[in-house]
Amino acid sequence: MAKREKLQKTNAMRELERAGIAFDVRTYEVDENDLSGVHVAEQLGEEPGQGFKTLVCVTASGGHAVCCIPVAEELDLKAAARALGEKSLVMMHVRDLVSVTGYMRGGCSPVGMKKRFPTVIDETCELWDEIFISGGRRGIQLVIAPTDLVSFVGATVAAITR
Repeated sequence: MAKREKLQKTNAMRELERAGIAFDVRTYEVDENDLSGVHVAEQLGEEPGQGFKTLVCVTASGGHAVCCIPVAEELDLKAAARALGEKSLVMMHVRDLVSVTGYMRGGCSPVGMKKRFPTVIDETCELWDEIFISGGRRGIQLVIAPTDLVSFVGATVAAITR
């Protein structure tokens, strides 16, 4: 009888467990040619509007901010900056992602980064009882109540897509 391979916990999972926040884990096959959240949603038979991607931005003063939006949507940088009380935001260069967050492209979670950054989550998260976010590694997704995520990361909820 073959042993079932144990899933190695990520920082995101450990932080949520320590905080006593309920979540489920889903795994999927990573397609290095298509790391998009839409592709992941299709693989798992999920509604794309329920899956949220994590984008990291740089503020005008050189700080960092986290934006979570539905996987099929585009970030409105001006709206996100307003929601965070920032003058402006630009997308962080992918080469800086690991050093700033501890996560790589396609596996960036709003939970468990090296440091807590101001976070804004698109208001459409409130339409769902559960949303899907990255588990902190490619191939892992967390299912979590949006109210728990917003509370845990201290996020602002606002309209930040176009």
